[in-house]
Amino acid sequence: MKHPLLYQLNTRVLLGELGRSLGRPATLNDFSDAFIEQIAARGFAWVWPLGVWQTGPAGREISRTRPSLRDSYAHDLPDWRDEDVVGSPFAIQAYAVNRDFGGDAALARFRERLARHGLKLLCDFVPNHVAPDHPWVAAHPEFFIEGTDEDLAREPQNWGRFAVGRGTRVLAFGRDPYFPGWPDAVQLNYRHAGLREAMVGELGRVSERCDGVRCDMAMLVQPEIFQRTWGDRAKPRDGSPPQDAPFWSDAIARIKRRRPEFMFVAEVYWDMEWELQQAGFDYTYDKRLYDRLVAGQGRAVREHLMATPDFQNHSLRFLENHDEPRAAAAFQPPERHMAAAVVTFLVPGLRFFYEGELEGRRARASMHLGRRAPEVRDDRISTFYEKLLAVLRRSEVHEGRWRQLPPRQAWDGNGTFESFVSGLWEDGDQRVVSVANYGDTQGQCYVTVDVPAFAGRRVVLTDLLGDARYERDGRELSTVGLYLDLPAWGRHVFELRVV
Repeated sequence: MKHPLLYQLNTRVLLGELGRSLGRPATLNDFSDAFIEQIAARGFAWVWPLGVWQTGPAGREISRTRPSLRDSYAHDLPDWRDEDVVGSPFAIQAYAVNRDFGGDAALARFRERLARHGLKLLCDFVPNHVAPDHPWVAAHPEFFIEGTDEDLAREPQNWGRFAVGRGTRVLAFGRDPYFPGWPDAVQLNYRHAGLREAMVGELGRVSERCDGVRCDMAMLVQPEIFQRTWGDRAKPRDGSPPQDAPFWSDAIARIKRRRPEFMFVAEVYWDMEWELQQAGFDYTYDKRLYDRLVAGQGRAVREHLMATPDFQNHSLRFLENHDEPRAAAAFQPPERHMAAAVVTFLVPGLRFFYEGELEGRRARASMHLGRRAPEVRDDRISTFYEKLLAVLRRSEVHEGRWRQLPPRQAWDGNGTFESFVSGLWEDGDQRVVSVANYGDTQGQCYVTVDVPAFAGRRVVLTDLLGDARYERDGRELSTVGLYLDLPAWGRHVFELRVV
């Protein structure tokens, strides 16, 4: 599939809810066949169970005791209790499936069950850091960035003291260059050859247990960013020659030599998406599109979508994920949420949905908590997504060719056309046009639908999201264009049929 759909599960929260309904702890084995069948029936090709790897007591203790973290929990879960704090799934102690989830055998069975329904399994890979109680901290301190007592005294937010052998060492917390360190993570040193080889080995072992990986904050290990963050502090202390070549291009090539179809997804920001696509990633997060939608900038969205097809085809499109606010909360009123979804998911790339998004959940679930606030399903949002997912199952929308259709002003002096975003999908004689007035006022425009096969024919436009149905002259669509008059955040997805 050229433009597949990915479904992310909050594994710990879902298993916690399932366990409470069963009256016992639940594992991956307890995800029902009906649950998997529903995901497949909705048109998804990939499932990402977030956070399946083993975490440890060190990460949980930090999550339970850090005042700044504790202060944040009440926002996400007003009635939270200490037993709800389970630690970040990105503080990985080992790339073995969490014992609470049934271990490696349960993941293998889950993967087999997904495959029987035509679904592939995506798992996490966290390249930048490991948990404080990862075995490498004690056994391979050379894999980490070492500091001094002065560093610890001056920047306690970025450094910690860790047990190493019979003594202790000051090691850096994992971080990016713009924020303080994460106290439940220890920074890996990508200038050390031994660490690089060890991480390729970990990646290889992960690749045997799933069909792809989503690489957390993948840009942090790029030489430019790593050097900016750590400078000479990353020079290996054991005398080994420092490594400054890109990591990803080598690591991805080595994995794909053994598994050519293995998929690499990069969480990436700071305009480094193209760089990581060139390094071998199949898809990269498109945060720029998301940010422009949040800002309500229809013209800026169109300009972003003018990028080359190669970039577009390898972009991951989303309206929410575990790091962002829920779409139903971020995009208000609900009409805006629906317009943003039409724009986001009807352009090329990997379409990414987070569990709960399709039901209109508004409360974000903290990554440090194993429980989330209960919510009532939003029937209006659910009905909308049922229709949108049906559109996304159409062959022209996941296998066809896409091009943007620029809007034109409906009459002189009417600038409302600037808010419109539209595109045409084609596959043989199957065609779909999506259009959204991504603005907070009524708007009008013309959109030229230039299709040679329409010349001299009548064309029926049927809205797949609503009840509208129009018949237009094909030559007029290709010359004058399709006239659109939509309310604020109005949207259509038209099927075009020649009659």
